[in-house]
Amino acid sequence: MALSRSMRTCLHSARLAFLAILVSGGIVLQILACALYNNWWPMLTVLMYLILPMPLIFFLGSDTSSMMSNGGDGWVNFTKFLTGTSVVGSIAIPSILKHAGVIGWGALSMELSSFVVFGVAILWFLQMSGEDEYSGVF
Repeated sequence: MALSRSMRTCLHSARLAFLAILVSGGIVLQILACALYNNWWPMLTVLMYLILPMPLIFFLGSDTSSMMSNGGDGWVNFTKFLTGTSVVGSIAIPSILKHAGVIGWGALSMELSSFVVFGVAILWFLQMSGEDEYSGVF
C-alpha cells in the first residue's frame, strides 16, 4: 500500500523534527557537562565538533558517495583522514581531561553521551539524505 503525498510529507517532517531534537539534546548534554560541575574545560570538545564537517565541505562538496567508497584520489583520502582525526579528537579530549584530573567522571560520561547523540544524529541524517522516496515529495 503506497502512502499518499501528504502522509509522506508528514513522515519526512517528523523525521526532521526528531533530527532536530537529537542535535538539541547533544548540545544540552554538552553544556550540562560543563555547567553542572562548574568546569568549562569540556567545551574544548566543541572545537572538534566545529572542525568535523569542514573537510567534507571543503574537499568533497556535495558528493557524499565518494566518502563511502574505498577508492579515491588524494583529496578524498585526505578528507577521510581529517574527518577521522576529528572524530578521535572528540573522544580523546574528554578522556585526556579526565586522566589529567581536570574533569570528573560525571562530566566525562556526559561528554561521551553527547558524542553518541551527535553520532546518531549524523547517521540519521545520512540515512535520510540517502533515501530516494523523499526527493520527489516537493
